[in-house]
Amino acid sequence: MKRTLAGYEPHMWDYITERHAQLLYQSYQHLSLVIQCVLLATVLAVALAVFVHRNPRVVALAGGVSAIGLTIPSFALLGLLIPLAGIGTATSVIAVTFYATLPILRNAVVGLAGVDAALIESARGMGMGAVRTLMRIELPLAWPVILAGVRVSAQMSMGIAAIAAYVLGPGLGSFIFTGLTQIGGANALNSALVGTLGVVLLALVLDALLLLAGRLTTSRGIRV
Repeated sequence: MKRTLAGYEPHMWDYITERHAQLLYQSYQHLSLVIQCVLLATVLAVALAVFVHRNPRVVALAGGVSAIGLTIPSFALLGLLIPLAGIGTATSVIAVTFYATLPILRNAVVGLAGVDAALIESARGMGMGAVRTLMRIELPLAWPVILAGVRVSAQMSMGIAAIAAYVLGPGLGSFIFTGLTQIGGANALNSALVGTLGVVLLALVLDALLLLAGRLTTSRGIRV
């Protein structure tokens, strides 16, 4: 046993064993929150990119908004959202989705703008309409760049979701905050470490899944 200022603290493995059911459940909540928010953010970001990528001025504006949005401290955003959405899951979802959208939007704009105009003109010359050209030519060619943004977004969202425990959001952040607020007490270090390591492991797992999804959804000729 490891001696602390508050007495004796169990080893981390004992701590995990005693709370394995809670850890598994909150890990599931954390991963579920991030996946759902990133999926929602992807839909929103790609939709916005489709509307703005042909206008250089709006593209510059979208890039500026993305850069500014990422500088907003997550604690500040959560505090601003509390009067609007209250404490709990709703505020967590809004905050995580907001941050998740920004890198995907930036990459989606870059990816769509990078599609060769000659290919688009050729598709139009073959009788393909705007929607069909977008779905069959533009989005598939831009997808590797968009997916790179999704991967960045997913990794960032893991950390934001942990911070969302500040407003009683679901996930492993509660272990981290419990440990930090009880520094010097029994199991404080174990709680913080278990929560942090759990977030890191989930981030690695999700990134591996996104890599696999990329290989399955990207044509061999355009993989990056």
